[in-house]
Amino acid sequence: MPKTLQTSVWALGWRTLWRDLRAGELRLLMVAVLLAVAALTSVGFFADRLRGGLERDALQLLGGDMVVASDNPTPAAVVERARALGLETVSTLGFPTMARAGDAQGGASRLVALKSVEPGYPLRGRLQVTADAERPGGPTHDIPARGEVWVDAPLLNALSLGLGDALLLGDAELRIARIITLEPDRGAGFMSFAPRVMINALDLPATGLVQPASRIAYRFAVAGAPDAVARFAAWMDEAIAGPGMRGVRVESLDSGRPEMRQTLDRAQKFLNLVALLAALLSAVAVALAARGFANDHLDTAALLRVLGQSQRRIAGAYVLEFLLVGLCASALGVLLGYAVHHGFVLLLAGLVASALPAAGPWPVLLGVGVGLTLMCAFGLPPVLQLARVPPLRVMRRDLGAVRPASLAVLGLGLAGFAALLLVISRDWKLGAIAVGGFAAAVLLFAGLAWLSVRLLRRVVSETTAPRWLVLATRQIAARPAYAVVQVASLAVGLLALVLLVLLRTDLIASWQNATPAHAPNRFVINIMPDQAEDFRARLREAGVAQYDWYPMFRGRLVAINDRPVRLEDYPDDRAKGLVDREFNLSNAGRPPTHNSISAGRWTPEEAGAVSVEEGIAKTLGLTLGDRLRFDIGGMPSEVRITSLRHVDWSSMRANFFVMYPVSHMADVPMTYLAAYRAPDLPGFDNALVRAFPNVTNVDMSATLAQVQGVLGQVIRAVEFLFAFTLAAGLVVLFAAVTATREERAREFAIMRAVGARASLLRQVQRAELAGVGLLAGLLASCVAVAVGWALARYVFDFSWTARPWVPLAGSLAGALLALAAGWWGLREVLRRPVVQTLRSAAQD
Repeated sequence: MPKTLQTSVWALGWRTLWRDLRAGELRLLMVAVLLAVAALTSVGFFADRLRGGLERDALQLLGGDMVVASDNPTPAAVVERARALGLETVSTLGFPTMARAGDAQGGASRLVALKSVEPGYPLRGRLQVTADAERPGGPTHDIPARGEVWVDAPLLNALSLGLGDALLLGDAELRIARIITLEPDRGAGFMSFAPRVMINALDLPATGLVQPASRIAYRFAVAGAPDAVARFAAWMDEAIAGPGMRGVRVESLDSGRPEMRQTLDRAQKFLNLVALLAALLSAVAVALAARGFANDHLDTAALLRVLGQSQRRIAGAYVLEFLLVGLCASALGVLLGYAVHHGFVLLLAGLVASALPAAGPWPVLLGVGVGLTLMCAFGLPPVLQLARVPPLRVMRRDLGAVRPASLAVLGLGLAGFAALLLVISRDWKLGAIAVGGFAAAVLLFAGLAWLSVRLLRRVVSETTAPRWLVLATRQIAARPAYAVVQVASLAVGLLALVLLVLLRTDLIASWQNATPAHAPNRFVINIMPDQAEDFRARLREAGVAQYDWYPMFRGRLVAINDRPVRLEDYPDDRAKGLVDREFNLSNAGRPPTHNSISAGRWTPEEAGAVSVEEGIAKTLGLTLGDRLRFDIGGMPSEVRITSLRHVDWSSMRANFFVMYPVSHMADVPMTYLAAYRAPDLPGFDNALVRAFPNVTNVDMSATLAQVQGVLGQVIRAVEFLFAFTLAAGLVVLFAAVTATREERAREFAIMRAVGARASLLRQVQRAELAGVGLLAGLLASCVAVAVGWALARYVFDFSWTARPWVPLAGSLAGALLALAAGWWGLREVLRRPVVQTLRSAAQD
């Protein structure tokens, strides 16, 4: 046998790879793999660096080796045990309150996050401060001296103050001595909207801000030898399960602080979801492109068989070619993903520390693994059939056509890829929803597309309809399988696009509109009973006629139907969080006008009764008639549930989980809460805080603006990544449209041979593409509207009515995208010379 016919698998694979790259036949496969790898690795790099930063700074973020957190002063037994083990200890406490400037500086006020500290703070990490606003901060071992206060720089700007000026906190006047530039254990995300104000613990009593119903976070940090910390942790685990430790919890390197990561975890889940969708769409594109590749190489494979190449050698050559393509596309995707992840860091500035550690090798391995899995699971099954093409095909080209992959091969590939995506998602629920939802959407769209094709043939009359429409209908009906694939592929891509647009615009706008125009925008708490009449008089003088006014006291749920409440009885995390903290309770002779009774009856002045919000009742498994026992300031309160209330939490009104239906509560330490819409009077808030320095005035308009600002950052990051999903959807459409290119060329050749003009054929092609796009856009929009309604109803809990233009806009967008992809992929079909197309048709 000649030497040229004894080509090795490596040489044959390299030769076919180089030839196919020059011909552009691998371009679509490479783009699909590149998009999937780039989408997943961009999120992978971001998550890996974020995780590395949290692990690096974990002890600093805690402020110690372990922290005992509680909503009451740390039990004395805990403090004694830590000291007995030789551990260093430091206590801090924090709560929101109002800070104000002196009258000479304008008297402005601002909600702040007050924190009192002791010598030795922090045990881990280093506080950084500066005594010059123009210079960067430096580390310090000190804490504020008595009579001094350290603040965040934004507070100085807000109150028009400078270093050395006086800051008023409750009844105390403290001098601003330093500016805080870094507070290691402050937390992240939504933890600290208000600027930090740090004082010496010895100055706290003079402020008069700690009141009976104040919600204060107590933190007791310990540090020391690892074995001593481990013994203390073991002792705490046993102690928490015992009596007198309700509300006490341990935070450590293993348990972490959930609020530190809640915002970023949600953002990462959104990003993961979009990346998974891009990968799933890319899998469809790879499958379509590989099938087209196999159809284009049938003659080449037959010729190789004639020249003596074995089936094993041909199969090995194509496997090598696809593996090399997968490696090359994966490498490019990893590089693109690395570049894109820097965009996430910029878009999430403020939520993410800029000085994150370098990423590890995991995202790179992930990207290469995804790329190779895509090529092996979806690209190789049709291509490997080339090895079985009979040599006789060089004479009879009806032999050796690519057949659909067997269910076993297809199922194995799908199962492997789905398992990989589930691992990548790092959240089994999220991964299952993404993969399962994608599969369900594909099946739904395919079924509806098949029915639409069947209906189209019956609706279009060949005797009365325009000739171009009749021919376009025949084109679609002649290839129903390809039409179904085209419609389903484009519909899945458009579904994600339309749904994101709805989430970004309509749903967020509806959430904002769910808040009434004249809803309260001020919540004032910690109003003492002896201040109540004077405070209400101030509101009347300012013209505030309508406002919510309720007493507020704190109580812990300790028993249900005489059975002690235990955390282990509640598997749900939200239920555990509710029973492990104190409730803000209230009382009123009549039910709030903005609450509705959903079950039972509110009987005014009924002793021993309570009304419970229906949501918390469902979470805790409470029903009408259940007996509850609350611990209110050390005094037991035995009550029975007589009614359930529906509470609209978006109303911005004063709402409570549990209310006593009586006008007065005897011997209960309480404060008052007022919720009102602030009058349009300059200096009203500042004057109110000056008159009542102990109250906390929460400006909800500013807080909501900050929440929406953070939400906007997350949304922009998701939109940034969504470009990959949209691109993957377009690649799927392009692959689906070009999969029938040769068949279209032969059909158009025959039509041109019998006298059809090029203008008519253009009309036929445009009508077919526009029809496929319109149908896909309509299906995607309708499903997106249904999903959007479900999100609004069951997730965001507000009413939302879809705008009538959504299906219309989705249909038009689908038609335009299909026309664009068809123009780009099929423009050369109508430009081929008639002789060439007729010769090709005759050979077939």
